[in-house]
Amino acid sequence: MKKSIGYNVNWKPEKECDDKKCPYHSNLSVRGRVFVGKVIGDAMKGTVKVMWERLVRVKKYNRYLKKKSVVLAHNPSCIDAKKGDKVVIGETRPLSKRKHFVVLKVEEVKRGE
Repeated sequence: MKKSIGYNVNWKPEKECDDKKCPYHSNLSVRGRVFVGKVIGDAMKGTVKVMWERLVRVKKYNRYLKKKSVVLAHNPSCIDAKKGDKVVIGETRPLSKRKHFVVLKVEEVKRGE
């Protein structure tokens, strides 16, 4: 039987972990929005800082602005994303004061940038 994490993912981490905040090896559900971004910081234990850019239309000038969002996401030990990686993060219940996302998978490994 396949465990549902609340998000359709055809990927499972190779390592096992005993993290209570891991969507694959505990009962943490993913709900809400899912984003693809780049890890810009991994100095905190179990947490990564993820950034993604988006275009916002300014109707008055008929142009687009480039904006970015930066959030903190829980990094389970079975996934272990590092700085420079391209990751998929999903929204969850509040995990701490500023963490409301969890890393679901590492799409691209680009370390050392």
